[in-house]
Amino acid sequence: MLNLYITSANRGDGKTFLSAGIAATMQSLGYSTCVYKPVQTAGIEINGFMQSPDLTFIKSIDPYINTHFSYLFKSKTEPLIAAEMENEFIDLDLIHTEYERIISNTDCTILDGDNGLLSPIAPSIQTVDMIKKLQIPVLFVITPREDSINDTLLSIYTAQEKGVDIRGVIINDIKEGCSKELLTAITRVIEEFSNIKILGLLPHLGDKIIPEELITSILNGIDIESIFKVRIEKLEFN
Repeated sequence: MLNLYITSANRGDGKTFLSAGIAATMQSLGYSTCVYKPVQTAGIEINGFMQSPDLTFIKSIDPYINTHFSYLFKSKTEPLIAAEMENEFIDLDLIHTEYERIISNTDCTILDGDNGLLSPIAPSIQTVDMIKKLQIPVLFVITPREDSINDTLLSIYTAQEKGVDIRGVIINDIKEGCSKELLTAITRVIEEFSNIKILGLLPHLGDKIIPEELITSILNGIDIESIFKVRIEKLEFN
């Protein structure tokens, strides 16, 4: 099944950017694709209606990608706190039911994580518990910073301890002046200390994302077949 949960150790590493890129790429290959965000914090109010900024970005890349969220909160805090501030309760069973409905009607489903694996979403429940319940593999995305290694290894160890299926790590937002030595070091250390492979390198694409450039960077920079653990025959014709 072409389903994937995208997460990172820190905000700003590019979870939604990668979700949009993989979703748009799979859609371009002919797979019906949905980006599902179980919980969206930092919602934006426009004309009296709350909107998901992340799913709005997804639609700006490809309006034909299906999008869905289960919970939308205005606060930028952790999901559990955001829910409590708005007198809501995040129901893991509801998320599971909606996820099952989505994957039954879609070739490829990408879950765009809101926060890290240990973010609490309900009393005694963290994001990693939701991932386990959904039985969905995880793809980590990181940016090439000096502190990326420690944070990423901690997240990987958490996932491994919980028995989560980790597909790999993507290094995202590589700027033109980024040190090759730093990239090499990040790749070597993460693979050596976690036994998890770096499956792609994505360049910085600027503030205005052009969909065609994003899809090209995904096709050229990421091992899509290893991410989904399937042979994708349609890649042979692109």
